[in-house]
Amino acid sequence: MSFNKIPKDDTQHQNHLDGAINNLNNDLQEEASKAGFDNVLQRWIEDVKDVNNPELHQIVVDLQALKAHFNGGTIDHKLVGQLMGRLGDNTLKAAVFAENPNTAQRVTNLGEALLKAAKQVQNPNVNSTPEQDLKNSNG
Repeated sequence: MSFNKIPKDDTQHQNHLDGAINNLNNDLQEEASKAGFDNVLQRWIEDVKDVNNPELHQIVVDLQALKAHFNGGTIDHKLVGQLMGRLGDNTLKAAVFAENPNTAQRVTNLGEALLKAAKQVQNPNVNSTPEQDLKNSNG
């Protein structure tokens, strides 16, 4: 008996994107401690691999590194922040590859959520305004 993988449709990809965005918009430390977070990252890795686009290779590599790091228990805020920042930038760029406009919008939303989460991970005790961010980056 052979196992043939049935390709996911856009609705399934969109549901995974929505789930990932939801996880990122919540307390990431709390989300990472939940049993299902590992599955969220694995589905995300599989979805990106399913696209079969060499331009997305770095996203897969970073997601695998993120997954491995979260399995380690203690979060290195600097490393996770760097990975999520790069994932955010690359995810925003990857939105152009989505053929369905609804999927493209979700990919864009995911990239923005990653960038926001990266800032929160790197500065967990700071709820800053854009003006404070500018001041901190120029300081």
